[in-house]
Amino acid sequence: MSNVIGTYRDRSEAERALEELKRNGFSDQEVSLVAKEDKADPEDENNEDGDNMDLSSGIFTGGAVGGVAGLLAGAGLLAIPGLGPIVALGPLAATLGGAATGGVAGGLLDMGIPQDRGQYYENEVKSGRFLAVVQTDEGKAQSAVDTMRKTGAKDVEMH
Repeated sequence: MSNVIGTYRDRSEAERALEELKRNGFSDQEVSLVAKEDKADPEDENNEDGDNMDLSSGIFTGGAVGGVAGLLAGAGLLAIPGLGPIVALGPLAATLGGAATGGVAGGLLDMGIPQDRGQYYENEVKSGRFLAVVQTDEGKAQSAVDTMRKTGAKDVEMH
């Protein structure tokens, strides 16, 4: 089993990535997304595109129509000490729910991501980035890497 991990700068990038991963044959059981809960007002003049809207009530609304509805239906709001409320969906959501004291880094460690890289990605979530993780067989991992890079992911790594 391989883990492909990367970050997206905003909701629209993450939404496009989920749609593209689904089109490329990745299932709801392979794709996870974690984002910091942000209660910013989508009508805020500094937030014209609404990318930092309250994720628990408006999570990826446009993406739910195009084949990612099953994944999005499993989204959960979790409180992580030191990080605050986050929205997590996919298999990583269950891992984080069981390892809340370890935070995102602890959940990633449970998935086989080295601790130092997990801490890096946790800090990225703290700063407002969207974390995507694809856990798949080794034969499909390069396709996940390519898809994530094509859809704007930064810091893409395979473990």
